[in-house]
Amino acid sequence: MRNRERLGLMPASLEPLHERTAAGPGVLPLLVSVPHAGLAVPPEAEPYRILTDAQIADDADGQAREVYARLDGRVRAFLSSDVARAIVDLNRASGDFGPDGVVKTATCSEDPVYNPFPPESVVDTLLQRYYRPYHEHLSRLAAMEGVVLGVDCHTMAATGPSAGPDPGRKRPLACLSDAGGTLPGPWFTRLARCFTAQFGPSVSLNDPFKGGWITSSHASELPWVQIELSRSEELSPEDKSNRVLAALTDFCDGLPIESSTRGVET
Repeated sequence: MRNRERLGLMPASLEPLHERTAAGPGVLPLLVSVPHAGLAVPPEAEPYRILTDAQIADDADGQAREVYARLDGRVRAFLSSDVARAIVDLNRASGDFGPDGVVKTATCSEDPVYNPFPPESVVDTLLQRYYRPYHEHLSRLAAMEGVVLGVDCHTMAATGPSAGPDPGRKRPLACLSDAGGTLPGPWFTRLARCFTAQFGPSVSLNDPFKGGWITSSHASELPWVQIELSRSEELSPEDKSNRVLAALTDFCDGLPIESSTRGVET
């Protein structure tokens, strides 16, 4: 019998969303999204999944909870999910039912997720209970006063997996993505400069990732950027956390907030 709670892979009770807002001096004018840190399997999916707990952890954004936790309470709005990416991927379109889609048939390591695949009624329930609320919260938080930029936060394997866009290739310490223009060009340039100051020259733009569904689908409401940090052991999670906070703080300091637009056409 599985015991995910004992292994630390699942909270005692599934709380799909964690939301926190903050205001006051020193709070950064950002909406931070952390969609892939969760490890929990919703009960609706449990009878069908054959993926092991270890495989679920391997498919998740390892270190994401630790790396981005310092932003919780330091930004205008923070949203994360406990649900495992392998079960419901919040960074996919709701109609994407490919192998690596919103409800997957295989992980990024090409491990099968289900046997049999859940019936349509279960898939609809997963989307209704865990997927749609996350995106509805993002839209509501994007409209809050004091939010000028959305930041979708991820971690990535140090080397591209077989099903990735760059199999076998060593990845940079940080990848910033704008999905072809989801934030103003000068902002992207400034953000890249701030991350390079913290992470050195190993910062790439739109390579190997170009920005996911969250970044592109919510850009009509607010400028968005996607951040991917390598799970390489070159830096500890604590060090990565400190550097991300420093980079985002530097970016926000002196940012011409009054010239921002609420949405960017992509």
